[in-house]
Amino acid sequence: MKRTILLVIALLMSSLASAQTASLRTHGTATQLVVDGEPFLVLGGELGNSSAACPEDIEHIFPKLARMGLNTVLVPAYWDLMEPVEGQFDFSLTDKVLETARANGLKVVFLWFGAWKNSMSCYAPMWFKQDYKRFPRTYTKEGKPLEIASAFSENVFRADCKAFSAWLEHVAEADRDNGTVIMIQIENEIGMLEDARDHSKVADRLFRSAVPKELLEHLSSSGAALHPYMAEKWAANGSRTKGTWAEVFGEDIYADEIFMAWHYACYVERMAQAARSIYDVPLFVNAAMNSRGRRPGEYPSAGPLAHLVDVWHCAAPSVDILAPDLYDNGFKDWVAQYDLHNNPLFIPEIRHTQNNGVRAFYVFGEHDAMGISPFSIEDGSDAQGTPFVEGYEKLREMMPLLTRWQGQDAMWGLLFDSEDKERIITDGDLTLTCRHNFTLPWDPRATDGSVWPEGGGLIIRLAENEYVVAGNGIVVEFAKTTEKQQTARKALGEDGFAAAGSGKAEAARTSWQGSRCGIGSVDEVEVLPDGSFRYIRRLNGDQDHQGRHVRISVGDVKVLHVKLYEYR
Repeated sequence: MKRTILLVIALLMSSLASAQTASLRTHGTATQLVVDGEPFLVLGGELGNSSAACPEDIEHIFPKLARMGLNTVLVPAYWDLMEPVEGQFDFSLTDKVLETARANGLKVVFLWFGAWKNSMSCYAPMWFKQDYKRFPRTYTKEGKPLEIASAFSENVFRADCKAFSAWLEHVAEADRDNGTVIMIQIENEIGMLEDARDHSKVADRLFRSAVPKELLEHLSSSGAALHPYMAEKWAANGSRTKGTWAEVFGEDIYADEIFMAWHYACYVERMAQAARSIYDVPLFVNAAMNSRGRRPGEYPSAGPLAHLVDVWHCAAPSVDILAPDLYDNGFKDWVAQYDLHNNPLFIPEIRHTQNNGVRAFYVFGEHDAMGISPFSIEDGSDAQGTPFVEGYEKLREMMPLLTRWQGQDAMWGLLFDSEDKERIITDGDLTLTCRHNFTLPWDPRATDGSVWPEGGGLIIRLAENEYVVAGNGIVVEFAKTTEKQQTARKALGEDGFAAAGSGKAEAARTSWQGSRCGIGSVDEVEVLPDGSFRYIRRLNGDQDHQGRHVRISVGDVKVLHVKLYEYR
């Protein structure tokens, strides 16, 4: 009898284990996605909005994505195609996605296109759209109805959540034994347009009511952890601990945005709770950026934006990640906004360019990112040797090494162009001078008017005087900090020697103090599945400028194992 009970318990535990294939864990200061028991970096691509709307497209696209080096595809799940008649569901496209992804060795992140997609309710079924009295819309201040379902309507929520839950139950049943689905996005770029908030009668009434005590308690208890924007906005009105939305946050569109963010987040939290009870994989929401000088309502107001992180975390604690969709300039600044102490970085959408390979190196090295995913990925090239494909392939190879060192304060990311071409890193008593490879004089593309492609990569400190340098189009010099302070940088001629007249005059020379850092060896390596290295070749002489620097040329994607030494 005892043996039978133990067998039953073992079977139950095995069943639970197979039902939970993706989760999050803390590793040092990083949050990691764990898939099939191992830390996992999403080298992804998001399909165009209509590219998973028929089986033939899925069959055609997914093999190409595998050839591009992806390990994950982000795929819309369309409410209108799933429930064309109220209460009658068709999950055949979901089944096709799962079947084809498995056949091509891809993981899947599903994007629920439900009540809102880029603010609008365009993916709601026709029966929902036509019955606007049962499923009300939002209104501008002038009373204009919008093609945006009301976040204040219980009927809207029930219809959306019913379809979402039915779909997710099907996913759970179809995927528990396979673990193909590793994350789920709830809605898409949620937010208000035209106005900063809904001005329907119910919304106006709630705006005149008291701010929920949960939010006020969060503001009061967060202290220095509060986002600077929210701290300033709250303090500007006296840091009140009770009052209406206008009394606590003011009477402007920014107060309107905070109010609307609370209610959008409350809606999403209920969806997230339903998801947790059905198939407990990591959940995220994505935001269209508040960029280009636009104000709330000119961009999708009240979405899961960085400056609203406190509102979203307080109202939607079941959501794991607030994620940015990046299509604007200023990539470094945008990703830094979303790498917060309480929010790991995951980029579900970025404009697809060949530069995304080096940008992936940068976000993994600098921000311990979970993943990156260019949009409309099927339009990209799968040609071997292109910068994007080579970058993804090398990052897949490096995954065991990267995940080992995430969160250990031993990795740095590099990203350069013709305007931002140098970064100085201080690591203990060493100074690392990192630059775009075109800053070297002997590549003619540096000075012939050619556009500088982004150069980028990452550096990992493995041990004292031992580093990995990886990426494309970068050069790194190592020096003792005291050495750096005593050595003026000399202009170089195209032969690599000092340019005429760039040396110091003899009279200006002073006695040298301290030791110097030398490059002992630079080996190009392959990273093996256990994180160890397979030697490929030694790079010496001209390839490291006779021991002066470590470099990876523009157009090459390499992993270099560097050992340093000291001498006097």
